[in-house]
Amino acid sequence: MHDFDWIYECAVIFYVVSLLGYFIDFLQNNRKANRFAFWLLSIVWVLQIIYFFVTLMQINRFPILTPYEGLYFVSWLIVTLSLLINWFSRIDFFVFFANIIGFIMMSVYVFSPETELLPFITETMTTELFFMHIAMAFLAYAAFTLAFVFSLMYFIQYEILKNKINFRRLGRFGSLPELEKMSLFFTMIGVPLLLISLIWGAIWGHLTLDTFFYFDAKVVTSIIVLMMYSFLLYMKIMKQEHGKKLALINIAAYLFLLINIFLSQSFSTFHWW
Repeated sequence: MHDFDWIYECAVIFYVVSLLGYFIDFLQNNRKANRFAFWLLSIVWVLQIIYFFVTLMQINRFPILTPYEGLYFVSWLIVTLSLLINWFSRIDFFVFFANIIGFIMMSVYVFSPETELLPFITETMTTELFFMHIAMAFLAYAAFTLAFVFSLMYFIQYEILKNKINFRRLGRFGSLPELEKMSLFFTMIGVPLLLISLIWGAIWGHLTLDTFFYFDAKVVTSIIVLMMYSFLLYMKIMKQEHGKKLALINIAAYLFLLINIFLSQSFSTFHWW
């Protein structure tokens, strides 16, 4: 534990109360709870930034090189983007759904074992090329997470409308075309970011590692993820597909992305992240 961990603990507490406010708004259509939750989430965002830079000065490197540090970084990106979307868009419930995922990632970080990189690993991994490879991957993960949330909201609203369920706050989900448009937008951002990350990762591996394994579990699953999201864009742009089918493909691709993040590294021969 570090002397500045209280900053992170405060952020977690504010995060919990913020989600509680959004949950009350979701159940009761309480605008005051929504505004209260928004400002609490803004405080969480500020505390995350403070903790991030204090950690950076403490360990003397950019804190995204371990899997748990990466989850923290993605959690901060989710908070950042959800606040921006909430400010400029009227898809009210998006912030609630997106930050459930962000909070889970943040909680995994806070309860994770503290890991230190070995000196020789640190020297190898902190090259500019490797840093950009990791940063692009995490930006892609954040984009795909938001695309998943919009697709999930689309699917929920589609089923509510299809089954004629009386849900008075349905309008605060946003319209189906708007949800599909936002999901496609973040997918279109995530695909090139992930492609660039894979290219830079392959170049870094060839320049740094004695043996680069193309059939490494992390490499293979990352390529499959890229192919799944590329197929989604192909179906939308070339085949003019839309609606529930695209939403389900996006949800399936994200679930496979989670396998890529959490499981494939256990079977990887050279990925420590």
